[in-house]
Amino acid sequence: MHKRADRALYIMLIIMGLITVISLTFTGILGAMYLKEKDKNQEAAAKQAQLEEEVVSAFAGGDSITDEEVQKLLDAKTADVESSMKEKMKELASSPDGGALTMLRYFFPENLVYYDEGGYVFAPILDSVKKNELVDDNFHKNDKNEMEYIENGTITSHKGIDVSKYQGDIDWQAVKADGVEYAFVRLGLRGYGSGKLVLDENFGDNMRGANEAGVMAGAYFFTQAITVDEAREEAQFVLENLADYDVPYPVVFDVEMIVGDKGRANGLTMQERTDITIAFCEAIREAGYTPMIYGNVKCFTKMLDMTRLESYDKWYAFYDDYMYFPYAVSVWQYTEKGNVDGIEGKVDMNISYKQW
Repeated sequence: MHKRADRALYIMLIIMGLITVISLTFTGILGAMYLKEKDKNQEAAAKQAQLEEEVVSAFAGGDSITDEEVQKLLDAKTADVESSMKEKMKELASSPDGGALTMLRYFFPENLVYYDEGGYVFAPILDSVKKNELVDDNFHKNDKNEMEYIENGTITSHKGIDVSKYQGDIDWQAVKADGVEYAFVRLGLRGYGSGKLVLDENFGDNMRGANEAGVMAGAYFFTQAITVDEAREEAQFVLENLADYDVPYPVVFDVEMIVGDKGRANGLTMQERTDITIAFCEAIREAGYTPMIYGNVKCFTKMLDMTRLESYDKWYAFYDDYMYFPYAVSVWQYTEKGNVDGIEGKVDMNISYKQW
């Protein structure tokens, strides 16, 4: 009789332990995705307490239970928790703040997940490409809502911006006084329809202003090259226009795809675009500058072959409070809605993890 009672108690403890694991898993999933919603943990805790009470009640009237009864009880409680999880997942997926992407990224850590052209893309994370060693908990926003990377109480990141004619006339002395260490200045672009090389009308003023104020200057060029020869032509155009300025920071190849229109480079294959990128970067490197590649998650997963670009710095665009990217990058563009003294209106904000 005592053996049967001990067995029942033992089984009850196992079931309660399993329920606790399931409930804590539920709590952990919700907590990892939505830390700001504190009531979710309370809801999960209440659910766990209710299940444990039901298990205790089920055993209160006797000292024995069959294996079949154990399995039925366990299945019922597991199904109850799973049902709650599914309902919460549906709620998150239908939320207006990108809940579906947040959830998918959590459940598929082996992929880079993003939304493109009407569907979700699950790009495998490549083992052969060098990863970054950044720690998520080290990213913080300061009292000006600017991103910083802090290690052992010390800010190790560097504050920067990128500008073009759209920022208008800039007071570079005020920019410097606001703590901006570097700026990437748009040099120009190739027309996505005409194919014509165009110099940004504010490039000269911006480079002179940055140089005189002591803001470290880099430059970027928006490509629409469709051949290796055109990429080399773009590089030559860039080098000719950089000659009169101090450019200690990288010269950047912007490979973004034209959205909502038919760009002349939109039809390139991954191999073609990668060949073009390498041709530009090598021309820049041979001239004594540091080449860098700018892109977003689509650029670095669908448009470019990252296994062939390991020797170049990367500038990653992702607008959020966390850097969703496993690969090594030198600069993160984290918002397009920054505010900096000396610039009217919004400006792109960046942090870099190195200096040049």
